[in-house]
Amino acid sequence: MKTVHKYNYTKSRRAHFRPIRNLTPERLSRELDAFHLGDLRPASLTWDAIERRDDVLQGVISKRKKAVARLGWEIITTDDSPEAHAHKAALEYFYNQLTSTHACDENERGGMALLIKQMMDAVGKKYAVHEITYETRGTHSTGRPQLTATLRFVPLWFFENREGHLRFLKDESSLIGETLEDGGWLVTKGDGLMEASSIAYLFKHLPMRDWLIYCERNGMPGVKGITDAVPNSPEWEAAREAVSEFGSEFHALMTRGSDIQAIDLTARGELPYPRLIERMDRAMIALWRGADLSTLSSSQGTGASLQQAETDLIEDDDAWMLSETLQAQIDRVVLRELFNTEEPRAYIQLKVRDRRDRREDLDLCERLLRMGLPIALQDLYERFGLPRPSAQEPILEAGA
Repeated sequence: MKTVHKYNYTKSRRAHFRPIRNLTPERLSRELDAFHLGDLRPASLTWDAIERRDDVLQGVISKRKKAVARLGWEIITTDDSPEAHAHKAALEYFYNQLTSTHACDENERGGMALLIKQMMDAVGKKYAVHEITYETRGTHSTGRPQLTATLRFVPLWFFENREGHLRFLKDESSLIGETLEDGGWLVTKGDGLMEASSIAYLFKHLPMRDWLIYCERNGMPGVKGITDAVPNSPEWEAAREAVSEFGSEFHALMTRGSDIQAIDLTARGELPYPRLIERMDRAMIALWRGADLSTLSSSQGTGASLQQAETDLIEDDDAWMLSETLQAQIDRVVLRELFNTEEPRAYIQLKVRDRRDRREDLDLCERLLRMGLPIALQDLYERFGLPRPSAQEPILEAGA
């Protein structure tokens, strides 16, 4: 079990790398192809910068992460045995006492909620990696040690995936990394939405750049002055001064005649830029949060219902993904270390919102009982989101 981390991540030269300053379709295509071949660094740096700088993405990604982080969590036992309750107590202590931080910014410190937000980075970048430093803090009343850990979020550009499993790059010039120690790292795998989001970002900001250039050039019409004065004569200079004082940054003075005209280079009809930018914004919102309310809402509210259903589906799936990751990579390691067992009798579960009609569930249970069909008590506790009482707790009796 690893107890110290290997690398001073703050030495990274990320601060000197500007991944989106000259981003082009060709360059982004190369980075995405390299990502799928196992070179994760270029694309992950680009995605990180895009997440922080795009106004829409920064909002929807933050909401996606916070929605899961605020759900809360619980430790569920598989039976009512003393071993199950001991496993539950050990896991509750571990998760309540753990510390989460960031390898490149140790000012970012928190507990379980921060850990969940950091794990959710896998939804965008496909992988989120934490280095685990275990530590023992005192002993339980039964005499066994109490275990917790510091989980240090390590950005994806410190890893490569050329052999189909993540390996740690000790320095930025390395091509082949070191195999991750079993039990010493937490690796979360998600959907990788930043691949599509980065394409939408690029085709949003290219027309936005052109639109800004258009506004700069055509926000005020140019001025053309025409005079029959001889160039460089006092009359010519007077006409030139009159044209320049008209207030336009784009002006010209020509011979023949004596006239001042406005030059309007603005396009006739609707500009294409706003529609394309709006289309990319809507695509990014749909990727991260489900259907776009602004386009699917109707007077009957059916669009809003669809949006809520998709948001609920995404939130529940995120919670199950994180729960399964923690169960497989944290719970088993902790219980193996403390109890020398490969059969956990308790596990962590993020609390998904109960959106079912409880009355329908109660009616169904009553009908099943009348039909003589057996119902497992553990299934009932989980279905209604109730903790299983211990043998020492007073129990509410029927008719009390």
